[in-house]
Amino acid sequence: MAERRRSSANADAEVTEDQRRLSAAEAGREGLQQITELTGKDPESVTGVEPTQDGWLVTVEVIEDRRIPSSTDILSTYEAEIGNDGELLSYRRVRRYSRGRGDNGES
Repeated sequence: MAERRRSSANADAEVTEDQRRLSAAEAGREGLQQITELTGKDPESVTGVEPTQDGWLVTVEVIEDRRIPSSTDILSTYEAEIGNDGELLSYRRVRRYSRGRGDNGES
């Protein structure tokens, strides 16, 4: 009986280590860092963090082109898929727009 408990506890420990998930805050920080490194652009903000089956989908706004006045800056929205281990799985730009333009909900 003790042997059975021990093997069950070991199996639980292995599952916990293998299935460790980043917190939403950790995923957001990781996504921001990855997008900044890949694009070389200044980050504006993390605008979304959603759990997925394989990790997290992080949405980051970056400044593509600074202009004067700043209300005419060109911004972009990027999505980064971050795995449970914190590694970048993929990223893509999903939107590019002028800062002065209001968000009408369309991509």
